[in-house]
Amino acid sequence: MIILASQSPRRQRLMHEITHKFLVEVSHIDESSSLDLSPIEAVKDIAKRKGFDISKNHPNDIVISADTIVVIDNKIIGKPIDEEDAKRILNLLSDRTHIVYTAFCLIKGDKLYEEVVASEVTFNKLDEKTILEYIASGSPMDKAGAYGYQDNEDYKIVKSVKGSVSNVIGFPLEEIKKALKDF
Repeated sequence: MIILASQSPRRQRLMHEITHKFLVEVSHIDESSSLDLSPIEAVKDIAKRKGFDISKNHPNDIVISADTIVVIDNKIIGKPIDEEDAKRILNLLSDRTHIVYTAFCLIKGDKLYEEVVASEVTFNKLDEKTILEYIASGSPMDKAGAYGYQDNEDYKIVKSVKGSVSNVIGFPLEEIKKALKDF
């Protein structure tokens, strides 16, 4: 059995493109202890700890865990703490390029595969009206970087993506499919 260690509805939806036969079990690790690490080490550490937290109860199953961060100016931009923070983040990203890193792990017993996927995202120049309307929608509040690529159709936030779009959503499909075959 495959177990997805994520409560993200976006990851669950993308997982359905790989298989419909999986269970969801959510890890409740403390992510804050990883934030003193470099961005890549932090995202890898969180994904690995999430996976091992679930795997210890399922040693004969494949556990897939992932974590996604937004990095600009070598600083991790997490989920906004409130609407004012969301506004600050969106203004910071406006008309600039940042990197989205997703680390994912496949774990079965003692066997571990881990990978980090990077995508370069360039934002359009966002005016205050767009930012405020987007925040009012509630969508930015549970997402790293205060945005979701999938919201672009309604809000025209993202100008371009170099790399995996599914990575920007938080679950790099092609890389995970390949890793599962090799695992």
